[in-house]
Amino acid sequence: MAAEGPAGDAPSRSKRADAQRNRETVLTAAAEVFVTDGVDAPIRRIAARAGVGMATIYRHFPTRADLVTAVYQHQIEACAEAGPDLLADAGSPLDALRRWTDLFVDFLVTKHGLADALQSDSDRFAALHAYFLDRLLPVCAQLLDAAAEAGEIRSGTQPYELMRGIGNLCIGRDDDPRYDPRRLVALLLQGLQRPPAA
Repeated sequence: MAAEGPAGDAPSRSKRADAQRNRETVLTAAAEVFVTDGVDAPIRRIAARAGVGMATIYRHFPTRADLVTAVYQHQIEACAEAGPDLLADAGSPLDALRRWTDLFVDFLVTKHGLADALQSDSDRFAALHAYFLDRLLPVCAQLLDAAAEAGEIRSGTQPYELMRGIGNLCIGRDDDPRYDPRRLVALLLQGLQRPPAA
């Protein structure tokens, strides 16, 4: 019979898995609440959305800045991991790029107010911004390169320019309900496409 390890190992592993699930649930709920209510939304609202007690949130994230930072990192990771999956599953590299930019817009909406929330912690904000660029620029580059190699878009578009352009198009969304940045992002992507052969 194989050794099962020290007594209490399974319950400990189970507790860690539960804690990780709770953390993921809180991050997802917080991201949703941040979209509708901003990063200053009451913690009790996030707890209610996640279906956990406020103590659970504070156990994982002692301060609001900790929670906001974790949500931001969680969203960066989701966006980064989606790129290769979309390339593998989408009908074409251009379709993968379109779907990824939709996720990127969702991410930008979620992070609205991040700078204000971390205003007193400029080092943390700078580190997050560097992390954002390190994780997402290569993914955007991979999608752009694949679409260019497939002849679907013009070559030469820089990932930083595209991401910065999309970010600028998302500014002002909260101030004007008539403004939908997705329409302009779609036009931006349309402008990258190669004209049909004569």
